[in-house]
Amino acid sequence: MAKQHNNQDPLAQRIAELFPEGGFEYSFHEIADLLDYRSREDKIDLSLALQKLLKAKTIQEFSNGKFGLPDPASQKANTGKVDFINPRYAYIRMEGETQTKDVYVPVEDLKGAQDGDLVEIAIFAGRKSKNPEGQVLNIIQRARQHYVGTLRVKSGIGWLSADYRKMHEEILINEGHLKGARDGQKVQVEIKHWGTANRKPQGVVSEVLGLPGENNAEMHAILADYNIPLRFSAESEREVAEFSGVISEEETKDRRDFRNVLTFTIDPFDAKDFDDAISIEPAGDGIWEVGVHIADVSHFVKPGTVLDKEAFDRATSVYLVDRVSPMLPERLSNDLCSLRPNEDRLTFSCVVFMDARGKIVKKPWIGRTVIHSKRRYTYEEVQEVIEGNPDPNQDYLRLLNEMALAMRDGRMASGAMSFESTEVKFLLDDNGVPLKVIPKIRKDAHKLVEEFMLLANRTVAEYAFFYNDGKATNPMVYRVHESPNPERLQNFADFAGRFGYKINVSDEKVAMSLNAMVAKLEGTPEQELMQNLAIRVMAKARYTTKALGHFGLAFHHYSHFTSPIRRYPDVLTHRLLWNYLQSEARMEKDALEKLCLHCSDKEKMASEAERASIKYKQVEYMALQDSSKIYDGVVSGVTEWGIFVEIIENRCEGMVRITDLNIDTFDHLEKEYCLVGRRTKLRITFGDKVKVRVKAANLEKRNIDFVLEELAGGKVQPKEDRSIYQKPVWTKGRKSSSKGGGRKRR
Repeated sequence: MAKQHNNQDPLAQRIAELFPEGGFEYSFHEIADLLDYRSREDKIDLSLALQKLLKAKTIQEFSNGKFGLPDPASQKANTGKVDFINPRYAYIRMEGETQTKDVYVPVEDLKGAQDGDLVEIAIFAGRKSKNPEGQVLNIIQRARQHYVGTLRVKSGIGWLSADYRKMHEEILINEGHLKGARDGQKVQVEIKHWGTANRKPQGVVSEVLGLPGENNAEMHAILADYNIPLRFSAESEREVAEFSGVISEEETKDRRDFRNVLTFTIDPFDAKDFDDAISIEPAGDGIWEVGVHIADVSHFVKPGTVLDKEAFDRATSVYLVDRVSPMLPERLSNDLCSLRPNEDRLTFSCVVFMDARGKIVKKPWIGRTVIHSKRRYTYEEVQEVIEGNPDPNQDYLRLLNEMALAMRDGRMASGAMSFESTEVKFLLDDNGVPLKVIPKIRKDAHKLVEEFMLLANRTVAEYAFFYNDGKATNPMVYRVHESPNPERLQNFADFAGRFGYKINVSDEKVAMSLNAMVAKLEGTPEQELMQNLAIRVMAKARYTTKALGHFGLAFHHYSHFTSPIRRYPDVLTHRLLWNYLQSEARMEKDALEKLCLHCSDKEKMASEAERASIKYKQVEYMALQDSSKIYDGVVSGVTEWGIFVEIIENRCEGMVRITDLNIDTFDHLEKEYCLVGRRTKLRITFGDKVKVRVKAANLEKRNIDFVLEELAGGKVQPKEDRSIYQKPVWTKGRKSSSKGGGRKRR
């Protein structure tokens, strides 16, 4: 017989007893007949009792509409991560390949799990809904222990409303755990007791960040919100302090010496960590020896140390608009590992032999080296030399540029993607208030450095893959970028066709077609938006031990080797290469795969933090502008809630909400990226030119609302605007300084 139902409802118990183990399925009407429940009132009671049993998972409803005992095989434990999309329910993103659909879990069955937590769940098959339903059995790992938000204090008790949008309940801070924090301040709270369906989570204030709207408070809040530590531990700082600032003869005796070879760095003007340098010297018969020299971080950061653990936990440096949260303590990132000019530095190098046309003519050399950079160049300085300005190294710089251009042309011919999205930086005053938004422009100097870094990354990946003549599988950290999803690609091709761009979606032709589209887009209003939409269609690059190739770069083997100061995967790559060069033991592949997954997750989190800081400054900048100003913009996205518009002059993006489009009632056509008016048949679509005015710039929510003033040359009549235009009050005493940064990830 069925197990005893723990609910005291006698009717529910009678229903449960109808189902013997491994037995029958009954429809609602069959159950009613068996229990002799005939009247309307009886059937209402029966329906309520069935719902209690379903909720308790005592029985389940199958896809044929019948009820029975849950299939034990369908209730096996699975693991996945919580996506807590709203206060009522979450989806569990399943791990592995056995479960393809996300699993729906109502909030009462989450057992206190929060967004991002790794959980063990039971899945109940046979539901009619689009997604299977499940129940959390166990919380394996918490995604975060800290939350940031604005504190509310009353009668000595604190409540934190978290900035993180997927934390749907307030956090209680009992008296004595406020640590001096006051009502209205921005704070970080560490969770001490996790909540349940009936109890709020409880925490203690771990950091007082400042007042909302203060630049430091907001930037620290972004870092803390994305689990990026605000400082290094005392233990790791002690380890760093023990390093000598002098390179000994012992440290250099087994390294190839490049100190007398012309070597220089090329970086942004405001860079402090120089992790790559380039050397060049003639090798005879028209051949050039070009060295890509990378800071030898693995010489300092040894496995098993506190320093290594913290570097791994961070996994990447994070570049906000006005600061860097480094992966390594400053003494390493800006001093001992930084390839500063006129100082000896320990490096790990990839040396290639090529002709003046950028063609590799012999086997490269890889190994540990010591260099002495002769000059630190900025991108701007190198660009001026390329364009004709005199310089002592002008012949070498121009030759390297010609080589880089040839290598780039070769990549494009092989099917590499040529997409380049425009990034922005900010001109800030001393208080961090944005005075101007400036689009970054990539020129040949940037591409020169990029091509040689790509070459080094590809070369070391090929070396590891073919090490020992391919007789053994050699674990390696690969940077992979898989082919785009065919369905998403076809949808994009159909949409691009409406603009007159033909995309061939076959594997062999897609990259060529996309590059041809980019060439035709040059100078058009929809250029940036079409490129961004194409990028969204692409798979996301990630780290793995599987040599799956890099679709966007058209490389069969590709790794990350060139930025170990700011990326932990590069540190791993250095260690693996050194093991192979020394014929030492290989790292266990499954363990390395877990490290790769962690680094991919941390990279995604860092990117989100960087975007959050940019968005905050864009909102702050727009809040300072004249509220009556009309801007030219382009529709950059279409949703059921309205249209996103990007302002052309400063790349700031906001939304015209569908409730403010009173010229018609609009329907959203998702696959066509447009809204269509029911009465007027007016189409508002991706790429349309518009004119907008700012309705509200909300710093707390980091969003901008626009009012549509003109669409495709015709004026519109938006709803009456009663919003209060927000202006911050911390803008006195401005003194301009240019800050910003961040580096492209490939």
